[in-house]
Amino acid sequence: MSTLKKILGSTIQVLDDDPIEYVGSWSTGGNLNQTAYRGAMSAGTSTAGAVAGGFSPGNYYDYFEQYNGTSWTETTEINTARSSGGSSGTSTAMLIFGGRISSPSATNVTESWNGSTWTEVSDMNYPRYSPAISGQGSQTAAIDGGGNNRQSGSSDNITNVETWDGSSWSETTDLPSVNGNAFSFGSSTALILAGGYPLRTTSLSWNGSSWTSSTSIPVSKSGGPAGAGTTTSGLIWGGWNGNDPGLLAGTQAWDGSAWTEVNDLSTARQINGGPKGPSTGSSSSAISFGGTTSPSGPGQYTEEWSFPSPTATVRQEGQLYFKGGLLKGFEKAGGIPAATYSAGGNLNTARGYMGGAGLQTAGLIFGGNTGSVTAITENYNGSSWTEVSDLNTGRTNNAGFGTSTAAISSGGSNPPNNRDEVESWNGSSWTETSELNTERSDSAGSGSQTSGMIATGTTPSPNPASRPGGTTIVTETWDGSSWTEVADTNTQRLQAGMSVNGPTSNSIIAGGENGPGSQTADAETWNGTSWTEVNNLNTARATLYNFAGTGSQAVAAGGYAGTTRTAISEIWNGTSWTEGNDLSTARNAGYGFGFGTASIHCGGDTPPYTNATEELSADITNTTVTTS
Repeated sequence: MSTLKKILGSTIQVLDDDPIEYVGSWSTGGNLNQTAYRGAMSAGTSTAGAVAGGFSPGNYYDYFEQYNGTSWTETTEINTARSSGGSSGTSTAMLIFGGRISSPSATNVTESWNGSTWTEVSDMNYPRYSPAISGQGSQTAAIDGGGNNRQSGSSDNITNVETWDGSSWSETTDLPSVNGNAFSFGSSTALILAGGYPLRTTSLSWNGSSWTSSTSIPVSKSGGPAGAGTTTSGLIWGGWNGNDPGLLAGTQAWDGSAWTEVNDLSTARQINGGPKGPSTGSSSSAISFGGTTSPSGPGQYTEEWSFPSPTATVRQEGQLYFKGGLLKGFEKAGGIPAATYSAGGNLNTARGYMGGAGLQTAGLIFGGNTGSVTAITENYNGSSWTEVSDLNTGRTNNAGFGTSTAAISSGGSNPPNNRDEVESWNGSSWTETSELNTERSDSAGSGSQTSGMIATGTTPSPNPASRPGGTTIVTETWDGSSWTEVADTNTQRLQAGMSVNGPTSNSIIAGGENGPGSQTADAETWNGTSWTEVNNLNTARATLYNFAGTGSQAVAAGGYAGTTRTAISEIWNGTSWTEGNDLSTARNAGYGFGFGTASIHCGGDTPPYTNATEELSADITNTTVTTS
């Protein structure tokens, strides 16, 4: 129920239609005529697209179809039947190159389409299929790289990159590492490459001559090439998460600096097509077609991505309006609506002060305190927890980040000593890896298994009463093999909350303890180089490990405020904190991961230690405001 305080001073509009959230959505387009479009090559736009080749188990095809915005029409076949090659251009001026022509052989054949016929032109330097860069650019300026150049039964994953100038292929700067079936968008001189196989969350930026690490995507996946857009406005969708069948429907939007989870595909799929031409598609316009929509078979489905018109009435925080005699409004801005918590599956072992990683539907917690220090690890499948392999070293107050199949546990305490040991999780077991530069506990972490960070904490040996070692401002980043000290935080603290799923170029840290019995509300964001102070939490609190999201969208739940445990939940929209619905159970020292609109919060100290799990879900809906 709204209060007079909320309404006074607000502008109330009269609207004929509900305003809309300014995020895109997928809608059904015309089905392909052929079903064999797994691994097909594509070009064009959502209103003038083309798709060539493809395969079904045991067969490679020469099919070619064109899209007019409504339906697909079969036309002139390509010369060399193939799948999983690269492509670029438009529906009337398309280039296809490389691909798989049989099991196991790759090809280097390049073909050019002039709107009526296919012509073979100069071959690539390397045969390859399932490339990382699946072809960006035009018919006269394209790029391809990575993948597999298997010949005669040999397997050879390559890092070579080639560019096309309209007449021939030339080698250019290699990829930093082997990669295939990644997602990419942009042009031959400016593109974003994300994910890929072996499974990863890493992202790279290409400037025409060199590769630079960029912001990690929110979820580890391969199964590209689906992507569209430019280096400042792009979109990737679908893919595979390494499980069986593991097909994904998730869509991630790129704004030039950060990734945001947006609306899913209607049908989960991998190895599906999308626009590949120069400036064809963006985070506001794209098309998806074909791909693998079941463990064994390809699909015909087409889906189109669109945004509201720039002139549409969009939602704003605090907006109030009349429609149909009702006063309505919105409580949250920036895609962060009002959120509610619901019960999830209970942990098998009640605990607090543990590390964790993952998403609401696929999570992992490890270590912690059950009354004594533990090494127990549990995996969450979206409904229940299962015990899996223990950490090698039991510890509490350890920082975690990554996914449920690729996680990092760093530091922590096994009283009386802080730890510098780091362990890496591969989905089935833990392996010790490179140690921290600074032993610590009570720190916070974010990122992926190959690109992560931890910040703050306490060192050396902890003493809960006096903290003789004090708190630290030291930040370390992880590149998959070693730790590097980088810029310190502005506020010294321990037991802060941090965006576990935030990439190392877009993370936030908030709250914590900055002295014995002294809690802080300070918040800071990390841009990959330095920390910047931003708006404080509304409520200062420590042991704020029930924290999830990214630097653009996060939730801080529970903690220890003043002299008591709290259930307070605050939502971060990239600019400010807004109080949302409370946790069902007041707790501190639990653990959270996921995103600001879909997160999980488990365990903690109530007291005693609890096994309760709560899931936060946020629906983007209109709120009817009532008055009396």
